[in-house]
Amino acid sequence: MYQGNQLSLSRLDNDIVELNFDAKAGSVNVFNNATVKELTEALDILEAAEGVKGLLVTSGKPVFVVGADITEFEGVFTQPAAEMKVYFGVNNNNFNRIEDLPFPTVVTINGFALGGGLEFCVACDYRVMADNTKIGLPETGLGIIPGWGGTVRAPRIMGLENAMAWMAGARQQKADAALAAGLVDKVGPVAELRELALQQLAEAQAKPSDYQARRTVKTSALDVSPEQAKEQAEAAKAQFCARAPHLKAPAAVIDLLANATGADRAQALDMESDLFNELTKTDQSRALIGNFMNDQYVGKVAKKLAKGSNLKIDQAAVIGAGIMGGGVAYQSAFRGIPAVMKDINQDALDLGINEADKLLAKKVRQGRMSEEKKAEILSTITPTLEDKDLNGTQVIVEAVVENPEVKAKVLADLEDHIGEGGVLVSNTSTISITRLAKNLKRPDKFAGMHFFNPVHAMPLVEIIRGEETSDETIADVVAYSLALGKKPIVVNDCPAFLVNRVLFPYFRAYELLIRDGLDMYRIDKVMETWGWPMGPAYLSDVCGIDTIRHCQDVLATDLPDRMSLVEPSVMDALYQQKRFGQKTDTGFFSYQQDAKGRPQRANDPAAEALVAECQVNQVELTDEEIVMRAMLPMAIEMARCFEEGIVASAPEADMALLWGLGFPAFRGGLLRWMDELGVKTICEWSEKFSHLGEAYKATDGMKAMAAEGKTYY
Repeated sequence: MYQGNQLSLSRLDNDIVELNFDAKAGSVNVFNNATVKELTEALDILEAAEGVKGLLVTSGKPVFVVGADITEFEGVFTQPAAEMKVYFGVNNNNFNRIEDLPFPTVVTINGFALGGGLEFCVACDYRVMADNTKIGLPETGLGIIPGWGGTVRAPRIMGLENAMAWMAGARQQKADAALAAGLVDKVGPVAELRELALQQLAEAQAKPSDYQARRTVKTSALDVSPEQAKEQAEAAKAQFCARAPHLKAPAAVIDLLANATGADRAQALDMESDLFNELTKTDQSRALIGNFMNDQYVGKVAKKLAKGSNLKIDQAAVIGAGIMGGGVAYQSAFRGIPAVMKDINQDALDLGINEADKLLAKKVRQGRMSEEKKAEILSTITPTLEDKDLNGTQVIVEAVVENPEVKAKVLADLEDHIGEGGVLVSNTSTISITRLAKNLKRPDKFAGMHFFNPVHAMPLVEIIRGEETSDETIADVVAYSLALGKKPIVVNDCPAFLVNRVLFPYFRAYELLIRDGLDMYRIDKVMETWGWPMGPAYLSDVCGIDTIRHCQDVLATDLPDRMSLVEPSVMDALYQQKRFGQKTDTGFFSYQQDAKGRPQRANDPAAEALVAECQVNQVELTDEEIVMRAMLPMAIEMARCFEEGIVASAPEADMALLWGLGFPAFRGGLLRWMDELGVKTICEWSEKFSHLGEAYKATDGMKAMAAEGKTYY
């Protein structure tokens, strides 16, 4: 009947027509412009066909439809609202046509059906889902809402409360949850999906009143009073919006769902379209969609680099069973790569194994792993005190104490144990890779691999290219990082590399704010209100004051013009009192563990006294000025890194901070924030605070960008 490049129509027995999504040029199906065009053409043919008694919708891919093609939206979102309504209205009309066909429709959902893919499914009369499939309406995670009728049909199928939870939560949902919510009608093994769907279609054909009644419900007002809708909206906001108070889209979609309960399909679709168009014009949607695009870009860069690797990783080794080393060993074993964990201290080895056991036990408690699987993974970590157990290992990760002399000696000793073609890496947060390579016989087979703590939870791995590191070695280390399930970003060697080099000006800026008499609690509150998950004082305690002081010394030596130590230094005052933060239960705050063993902070008069001793000035600043004084040195240092070629692209620079520091996702990364604010505005703030030193002075490159109106994206 119809054969396109994205989908086809064909007649089956019993006057049933099959609509099959199967993109010829891609590994998955997406709702891009080509798919929308072909669906329009296929529906023209289907509506004109005679004798059709049912529609079966399937996918020829391992997934149904993963959603809309976000890459096509960026340009569209800049158009006027009227033009956007026309653009998105084509597929909205298609879904209405599916819903209005004069015969029942059944869709089989396999693999994934997300966003627009699921919106197509809810336009059908019945949904049959494979038991290993995930579905969802995650648009609020991109700063927008479902725009093809999802907010209209989902609440009328699954109820208002469920729809609010699914859309505001933006999470993927498993088959059992979808069945319990009433969004799907049948669940079964993927091999039986087609048979289940045909059975469902036969049942619908035998009783037309059933699917007709479903359509009446989907196109009519919801049977919910305004009072009930308001009550459910308030409950949903309390549950979902409190977790991310900065995000606009979750609260907006909840309000839309509540306000549209009394509307019919046409009215509700108009309300959805108006809000969708409004949200696409916000800085948050630009940032969050930008993050999505950046994630895709960085992933492609990593995969391309990894293709240059011929490394066969049968075993990895970690030297040093401390927090980082033990974390790397656990992550390696968890991802199916046996790991040798070597230390010179049996107690350290025991601590490393116990930590791995604790992480695995948590998965068992959560029902995400069996005891047998836990035992199997633990058995692949080999603790040892003997160097000979390292022989022939393809990847050796040095993770000993952050001391250049100690690391250099350990690395030189490790070279002889690497298997043929293998690589040696150092997990360091500050020490120059080029410097550490000086005494190695094969500096070309050596690179930095900066993991972030805790290793199992933090996605980023900074891969540092030394002056003599070969392209093949970079490819090998990227491939190993991907095998660990991490997100690698390659940077060139420089003091503290990328993430810490950009972070530590923020800590220094905080010390200057304290020196100038600002209240420590107010600073934390202002920066958390701006978007950081924790203010600089709390962040310092989490990172460790001792770690921060060590890094400050390194950077003050390497970059003295703008990273010199602040006098008086509140970090040093805490350090001298051995108030290292959460690790010692005292820092800027004091800590006690709750019933689940999680540290809970409390204000501490002793810390307040130490802070007060460092406040030698009394400067009045607005909240905006506090934000700019804290953020400017970070922004300027990132600009320096970008100009110096430390990081290759804006997407890699921004994702490094999102993944490594928890930079506010809704701001889209540091460079995107600079673009949104305007480089010219950044330079104007720089002029205002230039008296604070070199760290606050915009680069020549920034000034040129400001003059020419250029942006990083």
